[in-house]
Amino acid sequence: MSEYRESYSTKVRADAERCFAVLTDFAAYPRWSSPVRECSVLSTHSDGLPHHVAFVLDTPFKTIRYTLAYTWTRPRGGEWTLVEGDVAGVEGSYAFTPTRSGCTATCTQAIELGFWVPGFLRSVFERKALKDSVEEFRAAAERDA
Repeated sequence: MSEYRESYSTKVRADAERCFAVLTDFAAYPRWSSPVRECSVLSTHSDGLPHHVAFVLDTPFKTIRYTLAYTWTRPRGGEWTLVEGDVAGVEGSYAFTPTRSGCTATCTQAIELGFWVPGFLRSVFERKALKDSVEEFRAAAERDA
């Protein structure tokens, strides 16, 4: 997997259940996640939670399509790995840790693009993309909390 593993945490004024609900509502991702153009659940686990999810992302480099497989630990978060797509590898997780005023949301992610991008541009892009993604998630979770 990629040597570019990044983590980002933020305080969310919503409890872990609310954060978990936002994380698993993939149909809503295009409304709050700026790079997500399309997102669809292809299959579910026996408990009804999403298992395989297809994404279409607009990035500064190109449009990227991929499918991820998810496992869940309700309401503490979930993990994902790449099934197939335009990138060489993706793995990551979200973890929700309760606090007095809601929870801390931590996203950890590693992406192996499979196409060349200069290292300094890539690390800056990945760090900014992860931070923006988590902050957009926070705003979505707090909106209806």
